[in-house]
Amino acid sequence: METDLILSAINEIHQKANQAFENKDLTAYTAIFDDSLSFTPFEKPAINKRDYTIDLKKHFGSTKEIHTSYYRIKSSTEDDIFIEKIARKSVLLKPKLIVLSKKQTIQTEEIYHWKNIKGEWKVIALEIVLEEKY
Repeated sequence: METDLILSAINEIHQKANQAFENKDLTAYTAIFDDSLSFTPFEKPAINKRDYTIDLKKHFGSTKEIHTSYYRIKSSTEDDIFIEKIARKSVLLKPKLIVLSKKQTIQTEEIYHWKNIKGEWKVIALEIVLEEKY
C-alpha cells in the first residue's frame, strides 16, 4: 500500500512536470528538483541544479514546441529513497530560417532518485543513462 501511495504522488508530479516542460515553464519544471540536485546528462559529468537550470533556459529558448511522454520501466525503494527508471520520448520543433521548423525526436532512459523532504517528494538525483536523437 505504501508503494501505491508513493507511485500515485510521483505520477502526479510527473504529469505537472511534463506540462511545465511542454509549456517551457522553467520555474514550474525545476520545482520538482531539490536544491541539492545532481543531474548527470548522457555521457557527461554531473552538474548541480543551478547549472541544469541554466542549460534548460537555453534549451527552452531555442525550441519552438515540445511534446513529451514517458512510461515507468521499474521502480524500487531503498533507505527512504524512491528510485525509478523511466523511458521518455520527446519531440522538439526548432526554428529553422524564418518560417520553417526542424523536427527532432529524443528518446531517453532516465533514473530518478526521489526523496520525501518535509512532506514533499523532490528529485535529488537524475541520470540520463541512454539517449538517442533522430
